[in-house]
Amino acid sequence: MRSVGVRANPLVFGVVVFLASESMLFAGLLAAWYALRGQAAVWPPVGTSLDWPGAAFGTALLGLGSVTMVVAQGAAVKRRRGVARGMLVATTFCAIAFAYVALRGWHDANFSVATNAFGTLFFVLTGVHLAHVIAGAILLVVLTAFLNRPAFTADHHAGIEAIAYYWHFVFVIWIGLWATIYLVR
Repeated sequence: MRSVGVRANPLVFGVVVFLASESMLFAGLLAAWYALRGQAAVWPPVGTSLDWPGAAFGTALLGLGSVTMVVAQGAAVKRRRGVARGMLVATTFCAIAFAYVALRGWHDANFSVATNAFGTLFFVLTGVHLAHVIAGAILLVVLTAFLNRPAFTADHHAGIEAIAYYWHFVFVIWIGLWATIYLVR
C-alpha cells in the first residue's frame, strides 16, 4: 500500500511562513538590544525603573490566554461552539488586559523613547509586540463572531488553527522579550 502525503492547508502554511518572517523581525530587534547592552557599562541605565510585577502579571495573562486558546480550538474542532466561544472571549479578555497592563507600564515609566538607547529599544520592542497583541485581539473578536460560519466547521478548521498559531506565537515571543527586558541584567 502506498501512503498518501498530507498537505498543509494553504492558510495555515501562509501563517506559518508569516510567523517565520515575524520571528526575524523580533530577532533583529533583540540583536540590537543585546548589541547595545554589550556596549553599555550599566544596563539598564542607573535610575531606570521597570514595572516588574506588572510585566509578570502581563506574562501570566498571555500564558492564560494561550491555554484558553488551546481549549477553544479543541472545542471548535469537536463542534462544541458554546465552549469555544466562551474560551475565545476569555482569550480576548487576556489580550485586552495585557494591552492595558503594557500601556500602564509605559505611562508609569520614568524614561521615554528619547531618554537613551535603553528607552528607545524598550519602547520599540514592547510596542511592536503590543501591536501584535492588538492584532491578535482583533483576530479573536472576528473568530468569535464568525465561529458558526462554514470556514470554521470541524471539517474546515484552518481558520481557527491559523489564529491559534498566531496567538501562541505572540505568547512565545513575549516570553523571550520579558526575559530579555526584565530578567537578564
